[in-house]
Amino acid sequence: MNVPLLHVADLTIGYRTRDGMVRPVVRDVSLTIARGERLGIVGESGCGKSTLALALLGYLRPGGLVLGGVVRFDGLDLLRLAPPALQRLRGGRIALVPQNAGQSLTPSMPVGAQVAEVLAVHRGLGPASARARAVELLAGVRLPAPQLLARRYPHELSGGQQQRVAIAMALASEPELLVLDEPTTGLDVTTQAHVLDLLDDIGERTGAAMVYVSHDLGVIARASDRLAVMYAGEIVEGGSTRDLFAEQRHPYTRGLLTSALRLDRPVLPQAMPGQPPAPGFHGSGCAFAPRCAFADPICVAAPPALEVIGGDRLVRCHHWRRAATAETIELDPRPRHTRVNGAAPLIELHDVSVTYARRGTVAFLRRALGNPDPPPTVQAITLTLRRGATLALVGESGSGKSTIARAIAGLQPLHSGGLRLGGANLALPVQRRPVDMRRRVQLVFQNPDASLNPRHTVGEILERPQRLFFGLTRAECRTRSIALLEQMRLGAHYLDRFPGQLSGGEKQRVAIARAFAAEPEIILCDEVVSALDVSVQAAVLNLLAELQAERGVSYLFISHDLAVVRAIADQVAVLYQGRLCEIGSVAQVYTPPFHPYTASLLAAAPILTPGRRARAFDRDETPGGPPARGCPFYHRCPRRIEPACAVEDPPWRMVDEHHAIRCHLSLDQLAEPVAATPLSIALGETR
Repeated sequence: MNVPLLHVADLTIGYRTRDGMVRPVVRDVSLTIARGERLGIVGESGCGKSTLALALLGYLRPGGLVLGGVVRFDGLDLLRLAPPALQRLRGGRIALVPQNAGQSLTPSMPVGAQVAEVLAVHRGLGPASARARAVELLAGVRLPAPQLLARRYPHELSGGQQQRVAIAMALASEPELLVLDEPTTGLDVTTQAHVLDLLDDIGERTGAAMVYVSHDLGVIARASDRLAVMYAGEIVEGGSTRDLFAEQRHPYTRGLLTSALRLDRPVLPQAMPGQPPAPGFHGSGCAFAPRCAFADPICVAAPPALEVIGGDRLVRCHHWRRAATAETIELDPRPRHTRVNGAAPLIELHDVSVTYARRGTVAFLRRALGNPDPPPTVQAITLTLRRGATLALVGESGSGKSTIARAIAGLQPLHSGGLRLGGANLALPVQRRPVDMRRRVQLVFQNPDASLNPRHTVGEILERPQRLFFGLTRAECRTRSIALLEQMRLGAHYLDRFPGQLSGGEKQRVAIARAFAAEPEIILCDEVVSALDVSVQAAVLNLLAELQAERGVSYLFISHDLAVVRAIADQVAVLYQGRLCEIGSVAQVYTPPFHPYTASLLAAAPILTPGRRARAFDRDETPGGPPARGCPFYHRCPRRIEPACAVEDPPWRMVDEHHAIRCHLSLDQLAEPVAATPLSIALGETR
């Protein structure tokens, strides 16, 4: 009989509250992981996923208490192991890849030195050997020029490169168990595909077991063999990933999958009603009962047991038989704006270029010595966003999406070109814009924690734009704020809360409410749903669509998630290294002919089909900067034409009046599939 590498039995973890009560946030969790196995853990924010993941390393956050159960790694009880022995184990036989690699890397040390430090501590290597091995590890995670990159500091790397450094550090000691907490959140689709391919290769080569914690169901479908679904600190369903995606026995699992966006359908998902309970507040019966369509008095009175219902399939539900046979509701595609192309222009960018090149005496002397400035970061962008429509900007990290949004918001000056809002000149820094122009353009950031003042209540946050733009009294602001919160599905009782008392989805809704408080004509949405779990993401997207229909507001929507873009956008602009590659309606851009870069993005997108791999670029690293001439995608394009693509700017090809592709290939060539259409690959129809 094979002994599991990791054995968790009846684990309960609690935290002490200010009133002295102990609230369990992980309850009676039992699971096993065999050597070489990949386990996925999914659930909404606050369900206990990360607390459980950290407990697998024998770690509890400050204030955490083990209320019962054990965590055994190869026979060792991690929660009762002496600190010196536990320190040797962590980073040695067990390693963690954290969610935010940028925050986990030491900013004052070169990344090569950080990897070498792990080798010195856990492998006993000398300085020279550790440095040499660190370079080998950086090369092993497919980082370019590893000897040069080893001397760089974390802030000099992209998000995808930082994540790979974190993986290299975790692998330095050749661990037997790798715990990955949201390892791809915030990464673009191509970097995500390469990170997952890399982890597959590592698992096959080393035999390491892996635990994936993620709210991205496409990543879980791609990366895990078995799945554990958590709600309110409990495992409510478990089994093979393939079985759970094929048939859900628990209503919560079904709700998660119904809330997930799909690349093949332009449909806004159906969000689950209600919200999960606050950590530790789960009631006396089934914690999911207040949100469940199958709930009856027994669900409120008695907690369901975790049943084994065949093989390794587990479910915690009184009515799992009814849930398993319930009919799935098919959603209709979201109605598109039928007159988008005929609506009046709101935002117009004409030949816009933006540069981050330094100015001043040093830059002047450099140019005087014959060293020209590098090409603009964003160059020759011409776009029109019409009233009441949504224009999405897509592309990898560093493609210029946020730079364009910052230029429209007045936070980044233009290098050249024109920018107009309803015919008025918008090419002014935000400080010089009239108050009414500032009101008309609002920005919602990716991370609400970075934009909501933690010292202000929600009421104060919403009051500020109302007093600034409309001069309302405090009583008038309060009345209007309550109406805004109710539109956001929150309520008046949130006015006196601070941002730290809100969940991630609640914070994002407050940020959206603040933007709408100004009654804007356009809202710049910069990755507003990328860090949200699928149910909250669905609720926020439906909310944005409803508010657009009610108020006629326009959105500039920036996202890495191509399924989100297909569900919410009317028009799509594809960017690569600050240059436009393709633009058209969402239906046109997601249908052949494709620009080769668009095709590659679609093929790399994660899919809700277990065991299917998205197709990543053969080359996953971009050159150092945009080229002075030629096609910017030349170095990575599988269909490049020599020498034209290297030396000549590609022409625009008009597919029809509103769909254009910038490429040297003819439209007939662009319509030809290479092996299969990229969208069919992304949907898992072919390998």
